[in-house]
Amino acid sequence: MTIVTETAADTPLARQLGGGEPLVTVPRDLRVSFEFFPPKTEKMEQTLWQAIRRLAPLSPAFVSVTYGAGGSTRERTHATVTAIQQQTGIPAAAHLTCVAATKEEIDTIARAYWDAGIRHIVALRGDPPQAADGSGGLGGSGYQPHPGGYAYATDLVAGLKRVADFEISVACFPETHPEAASAAADIDNLRRKVDAGATRAISQFFFDTDKFLRFRDTVAAAGIDIPIVPGILPITNFGRAVELGAKCNCVVPAWMDELFGGLDAEPETRQLVAATVAVQQCLRLEREGVRDFHFYTLNRADLTVAICHMLGVRAPKAV
Repeated sequence: MTIVTETAADTPLARQLGGGEPLVTVPRDLRVSFEFFPPKTEKMEQTLWQAIRRLAPLSPAFVSVTYGAGGSTRERTHATVTAIQQQTGIPAAAHLTCVAATKEEIDTIARAYWDAGIRHIVALRGDPPQAADGSGGLGGSGYQPHPGGYAYATDLVAGLKRVADFEISVACFPETHPEAASAAADIDNLRRKVDAGATRAISQFFFDTDKFLRFRDTVAAAGIDIPIVPGILPITNFGRAVELGAKCNCVVPAWMDELFGGLDAEPETRQLVAATVAVQQCLRLEREGVRDFHFYTLNRADLTVAICHMLGVRAPKAV
């Protein structure tokens, strides 16, 4: 479990607020976007659309739909992305990866998106499917470029721009990609993606706000001039968040372990704590000049709606 112990003076939630200021002013004019994953079953599809219907009135800048390891959700991603845009009018972005496909296959998928009216792609290297020996999967080793495919995200971005004039978002890593040689090498990789045509970077989720702010400033100092959008993960299951963090090189501060301790059988209390943590994180970022937030919803709306409400992102009042 990747939990870092800090001194008491460093760990209060107030530190995430940048001085412990109370929530007295609701922010204005923040922009949000939401990430979903394609459903595997009819019940999961119902859950997804319940979430979409609750979140759509918040007028997100866009929503995105993920792409499973090894391209395992290719058709379901396409169906979900196009359905969201057609049925809600919200600009929808499709995740697309380099894994398990040739350049020609990926170009064909991209053209199909363009023909369906999808203008935004989240271009990622992607993770190979997890093998029986545990290799591959999220945060795992064993990635090998597909023969005849786009080798890495930079190559994918360049290829997509040759297909059509997509808006392209890419990933960035405030705590450094697990496979990067160094933090500097990771930022150089981000620069290459931008040079290839990326216009936005969405961060891996993080819980140490200072690390994101330092990363943002380092990226700016390196002359990379695109929006760096923080990825916010509202915690529905703390143990699962720790597991994901370990795979993604995301450190979970010790104060979070203390906050969520003893709440495994208290889902309502856990929701309140999770909303508080995420709101405080976003308020700190907002005071540091961040205006855009990307929420990893896990196809659930309740937490994200509550967080957005406290951030001043609300549905228009009925007239």
